[in-house]
Amino acid sequence: MKIQKEAEWITYVKGDLFACPKTDSLVHCISEDCRMGAGIAVLFKKKFGGVQELLNQQKKSGEVAVLKRDGRYIYYLITKKRASHKPTYENLRKSLEATKSHCLRNGVTELSMPRIGCGLDRLQWENVSAIIEEVFEATDIRITVYTL
Repeated sequence: MKIQKEAEWITYVKGDLFACPKTDSLVHCISEDCRMGAGIAVLFKKKFGGVQELLNQQKKSGEVAVLKRDGRYIYYLITKKRASHKPTYENLRKSLEATKSHCLRNGVTELSMPRIGCGLDRLQWENVSAIIEEVFEATDIRITVYTL
């Protein structure tokens, strides 16, 4: 596992996201329809299930749906209406703000995530990482970003 530091509270790790500490809450992006039929979302669906639970939350783009599994939260950033659509940076930012609010209300201090929005969704990591830094910089939340 190779570790590289950026902001002192963001760590970049080369490795498997699902090998992160069991105490870390996880973050990834999905569409309002909760399809999760491609990319890392398929692994989240297999590992944590709860598709109906997510659909029942009726979250819209720019919001976050949440599952609680084994004492930690799994955050599903809703960044677009349908699986076939592409997200906007604005919806990603709003979803991250909603995630931050949930973290602060629930005492979450460790988040692990892939390079959100940058796989099949094709957002640029330079822009996404800048948004993550802006949203979380004034918090005590530590973030680990995993790449394979």
